[in-house]
Amino acid sequence: MQAIWNGEVIADSTDTIVVEGNHYFPVESVNMKFMKPTDTHTVCPWKGEANYYSIDVGGEKNIDAAWYYPEPKEQASNIKGHIAFWKGVEVR
Repeated sequence: MQAIWNGEVIADSTDTIVVEGNHYFPVESVNMKFMKPTDTHTVCPWKGEANYYSIDVGGEKNIDAAWYYPEPKEQASNIKGHIAFWKGVEVR
């Protein structure tokens, strides 16, 4: 699987985890030079608190387009160390 935005491959992995239709990429498969942490946080009742990244490619920003759970709840522990994408990021 690949996550692509603005013509750049942001993540590339053969080992994603699918949860609720979203592919979670291992952090080591994500090109972190494109990822900028934000102050956004949301809470999922069964996964826990999510943190977000904006994606910056070629001077264009996609705000809060990726998220991860730094300390997921036990029932979502398999996605620890993984990042998922949305907001126009093509995952294929």
